[in-house]
Amino acid sequence: MPQLGCLFLLLIVTLIVLLPFLFAQIFVTALAKLRLAPDTALLMVMGIFLGSAINIPITKIARHEDVVMHPLAMFGMMHWLPQLRRIKRETIIAVNVGGCLIPASLALYETLQLLAVSGSYLFILAISVGINTVVCYWFAQPVEGIGIAMPAFLPPLVAASSALLLAPEEAPAVAFVAGVLGPLIGADLLHLRDIPRIATGMASIGGAGTFDGIVLSGVLAAYLA
Repeated sequence: MPQLGCLFLLLIVTLIVLLPFLFAQIFVTALAKLRLAPDTALLMVMGIFLGSAINIPITKIARHEDVVMHPLAMFGMMHWLPQLRRIKRETIIAVNVGGCLIPASLALYETLQLLAVSGSYLFILAISVGINTVVCYWFAQPVEGIGIAMPAFLPPLVAASSALLLAPEEAPAVAFVAGVLGPLIGADLLHLRDIPRIATGMASIGGAGTFDGIVLSGVLAAYLA
C-alpha cells in the first residue's frame, strides 16, 4: 500500500509538471489551425500567458462598505502572497491583457479574414457568437473576491459545435471568434452590473475567473473544430 501511495503521488507530480507543456502544445496547435505561422502562434501564446499578469484599470466603482483588495492584484499575483490585503471602499474594473485584449484582437483579425473570403460569414459569426453569448450569460455567476466566474469547458464545446454545424469549411476560425466573444460579452460585459453586489476589490475582464472562460474557450474551440 505505501508503494501504491508513492506511485500515485509521483503520477500527480508528473501530471502537474507536464500540464503547462500540454496546454502550450494545445495553444500552438489551435492557433496554427487559424493559419498563423508557427513563430506568430508561439508569440501569441507567450503574449497570452505573460499578459495574464497585467490588468489595466479602466474605471472605479465607489462602495459604501469596506472590501478587501490584494495589493498585487493588478499584476495577477493574488495567490502568490495571500496574506497581503488592502481595505478599500471601491472596486476597480480592469481589463486583462492576456485574457482579453490579445484574444479579442486575434478574434477581430480572424473576423476580417473570414469576411475577406465571403460576406456571408458575417451572418454565421453573428449566430455563433450569439448562441455562445447566451450560454455564457446564463452560466456565469458573480463570485466574491474574484468577479465573474463561469464553467471553463462549456463555452468551447458550444462554440466548436456551432462552428462545425454552420461553417465546417472554416470551423476553427468561426469557433475561435465565438469562443472568445461569447464569454467576453456574455460572462463579462453583460454581468458588469452585478459587480457592485459582490465584495471584491477588483474585477478584471478576462482575468481571474474568466481567463479560462475567454482564452481557453477560444483556443479549445479552435482546437476541437
